[in-house]
Amino acid sequence: MNRITSKLQSKDKILSIYITAGYPKLADTVSVIQSLEKYGVDMIEIGLPYSDPLADGKTIQNSSTQALHNGMTTEVLFEQLQNIRKQVSIPLIIMGYFNPILQYGVEAFCQKCNEIGIDGLIIPDLPVELYEKQYKTLFKKYNLFNILLITPQTSEARIRAIDRISEGFIYAVSTASVTGKSLEFGENEMNYFQRIKNLKLRNPFLVGFGIHSAKTFEQATFYSKGAIIGSAFIKFITENNSARIKQFVASLKSN
Repeated sequence: MNRITSKLQSKDKILSIYITAGYPKLADTVSVIQSLEKYGVDMIEIGLPYSDPLADGKTIQNSSTQALHNGMTTEVLFEQLQNIRKQVSIPLIIMGYFNPILQYGVEAFCQKCNEIGIDGLIIPDLPVELYEKQYKTLFKKYNLFNILLITPQTSEARIRAIDRISEGFIYAVSTASVTGKSLEFGENEMNYFQRIKNLKLRNPFLVGFGIHSAKTFEQATFYSKGAIIGSAFIKFITENNSARIKQFVASLKSN
């Protein structure tokens, strides 16, 4: 069984954290992952830095730029994660844009992910139709879930089509804008989360974008299976350091 499926079945509310590989320093990737698991995070999304991250806000863009300057590449990330399953047991998902994966070789990338114990991929710029036609069988071959995204503008018909070909969970983007922080979710967002829940999809959904506090985590998980936190965590380790990760995780679980 894929570790994502196992985690979703065993935990009521999933806390998933996005990290930028190679940030703040090139060698920090594994230690940050270990600390997040140690302090109670359920799932980790490892961002593979890219020079043109269209879906990311300024905070994650800046971290990606720094990670690239640090020397992070696809090859370096795979080398860093080579023995990760000797140290970490929670689900690990690589978030990356399609061009670097295509350059590496899609099957070679999937095979390497399988070898080191990656459970899924999030590829925001890989069209759903292209994935289903050309790559779904390949992902299945290497026991990788392709986590697909929906937004408030996604039609019910398309959501159901995405649900049909998805495995694991669906990533529900809370807003049509790029990643970043808002004070809390308003009526529009909460109605959107409720609308998705009412569809009674085959796959659970996790909410991402705009989650940065215990309040927004509580709001996001009122209707969903869990929440993904990115910019807020990157901002925290930028302003503090990775030694204070326990404090960040604790802040999400207290009101």
